[in-house]
Amino acid sequence: MLRGSGLAAAVLLLLGNPAAASTLITGAMVYDGSGAPARQEFVRVENDRIVAIGKLRPHKGETVIEAKGLALAPGFIDSHSHHDRGDYADRAMPQLLAEGVTTIVVGQDGESSGAFADISKQFTTRPAAVNVAAYTGHGYLRSQVMGTDFKRVATSSEIQAMQRLLDVDMKAGSLGLSTGLEYDPGIYSNHDEVVALARTAAADGGRYISHMRSEDTGFDAALDELLDIGAKTGIPVQISHLKLGIVDRWGDAKTVLAKLDAARARGIKVTADVYPYEYWQSTLTVLFPKRDFTDLSAARFALTHLTTPEGMRLGVYAPDPSLVGHTIAEISAQRHEEPAATYLWLIQTAEAWRSAHPGIEPVEAVIGTAMAPEDVADFIAWPYSNLCSDGMIVSRHPRGAGAFAKMLRVYVREQHRLTLTEAIRKMTSLAAENVGLKGRGLIRPGYKADLVLFDPDQIADRATVETPGALAVGVSDVMVNGVLVYRKAQPTGNYPGEFIKREGQ
Repeated sequence: MLRGSGLAAAVLLLLGNPAAASTLITGAMVYDGSGAPARQEFVRVENDRIVAIGKLRPHKGETVIEAKGLALAPGFIDSHSHHDRGDYADRAMPQLLAEGVTTIVVGQDGESSGAFADISKQFTTRPAAVNVAAYTGHGYLRSQVMGTDFKRVATSSEIQAMQRLLDVDMKAGSLGLSTGLEYDPGIYSNHDEVVALARTAAADGGRYISHMRSEDTGFDAALDELLDIGAKTGIPVQISHLKLGIVDRWGDAKTVLAKLDAARARGIKVTADVYPYEYWQSTLTVLFPKRDFTDLSAARFALTHLTTPEGMRLGVYAPDPSLVGHTIAEISAQRHEEPAATYLWLIQTAEAWRSAHPGIEPVEAVIGTAMAPEDVADFIAWPYSNLCSDGMIVSRHPRGAGAFAKMLRVYVREQHRLTLTEAIRKMTSLAAENVGLKGRGLIRPGYKADLVLFDPDQIADRATVETPGALAVGVSDVMVNGVLVYRKAQPTGNYPGEFIKREGQ
């Protein structure tokens, strides 16, 4: 597949030598990310940029990649990722590269690991194979200002202190504000606090992305809150991992989408990302909005209307790791008690363990089956939704290694809900647009050379709950910033990833 000025040219490409004169990709069906029909064209890369597209001839000494009819697309962009957890212990990020992901967007659900400038410096000092962009987490701002005294509404002076921290992050290049309003500490904030912070992000040209206050019983009120933030501040608002996680609302996706379309018609810049699974991963406590972990009736409600005992499988459990992989139904049978009582016991035991081991996270996590396949498909097909994983490297949930390949396998090849061009657009240019990334997501001269070469008929996810880290198949080559990072189903050991800052910063 490689040719050029002999073995030396091949070696330079495989090592990703940035000093190589240029690389020419020939014989590919080019899906440029815009949604336009594919065309068989040549693409030339010089340094970290795409410089020419068309019927091109190789330059003397130029490295050539012969695609032989494979699809060439912009590198896929994961607009909601937690793959930074673990501080990029494996910088090669093979789970991402195997499905063509070249950029991840972190700082999600209100979480940030530090000030934006510090995160940027840390990554730049030790980059990974993929690019990273980040939001500033509302929960991080609250923790910096309110410390452990967060189970209350913030005062005006505290909100102003959070705004100052956010403004510093915005000027350092943060994409905007992320919230996790179903989690501690964001769950204790009121609407005015979030609006004030969104205004700060909007003033600096940023965006707002939110795990809303509810994805189940309070879904409508939570969506109204997000839309009101967009209406009052003018900021683009993105719904994180759009879902209807309540049995009573299954089949109602089209009603939700009609509401979003109406909001867009009123001028609210609302978009969404979606992952292609009917189950989520979160904390055991997330289904208790009142945070009363002694409420048996609330536990029974959660296991009847929001999920089932068979549908709640432990992904992490520090107090007793032997329980990982088991469902609440299985554990309750071992304990000879009703599932709701076991649910409360698991939470109470985890909270006690956390108190006895401060600073050690994660303590617990659970995979919950809660969505209808038809709703997931409808949300994915919405013209303004892009794909995300909401995944991480070490997790029981397969989305961290399979979301993008599953998109192409299920919704393009098997269900025909999307054409290949539409699906690629949702994973590239639309994702870039929805989170505010410039110069990526399209195959055009001047754009960064983040590229994936794959077989549309063979690309498929292999990750399952039983084998969540199994690599996808069907991707041949992946290039990040003009450097080959994946070749013949193996990372090359190159780490050209950039920490992407908001345009103008």
